[in-house]
Amino acid sequence: MGAQLEISARRPFRLRTSACVWTAVLLLLCVAMVLDTKAVRIGSPEDARVDAFSAEAYGKKAFAPIRALIEKAAVDAQVLAQALAADKAAAGETYGKPGSVGPIFPVRFTGTVGEGRAGIFTVAVDGLPQGLQLRVQTGPALNGTEVRDATGTVAFGQFTNQIDYQDAGSALNNEVKAQVLGTLDRDALTGRKVDVVGVFQLINPSSWLVTPVRLGVQ
Repeated sequence: MGAQLEISARRPFRLRTSACVWTAVLLLLCVAMVLDTKAVRIGSPEDARVDAFSAEAYGKKAFAPIRALIEKAAVDAQVLAQALAADKAAAGETYGKPGSVGPIFPVRFTGTVGEGRAGIFTVAVDGLPQGLQLRVQTGPALNGTEVRDATGTVAFGQFTNQIDYQDAGSALNNEVKAQVLGTLDRDALTGRKVDVVGVFQLINPSSWLVTPVRLGVQ
């Protein structure tokens, strides 16, 4: 009976000792976490957000030089159509840049705007082969990443991940909407003459969908 009482008396002591040990361990961990934590003032050079990718800032900085390269490389639509009819592969190597589906071409033309739907207008250009439909997208929504990919100067390896790479394409499209199409009166566009410099990806040889980087209405 005396031995049982002695064992029972020791158990609470052992439990209290274990609790104290665990409490000490937790305190040591908390101290280590505090010592390993560095306070960073928001907006300071050490603020991690300063180095985060800003698609908006990228678009504003990159659009002008990309547009200049597109304008420099743009080939007349009639010349390009003839080259494509003769040899698509050779035309892609001569005038285009590789794309995910087909080559991406910079092109320039003057034509008369036809009917539009959802911001996409047909443009009749003299000298193009019969059956070739040329369309220009004017927003408000712009699809594709042709502006990003048209020059060959923007590559996935320049970005941290696929999301940033995709956002870069969207940011450049936003600059097109702001700088090229911002004052465009779509309701009064049909029947007008336009001068266009833009880019398109060759998916269907008989249908070009051009994203403009410069558009003038006569």
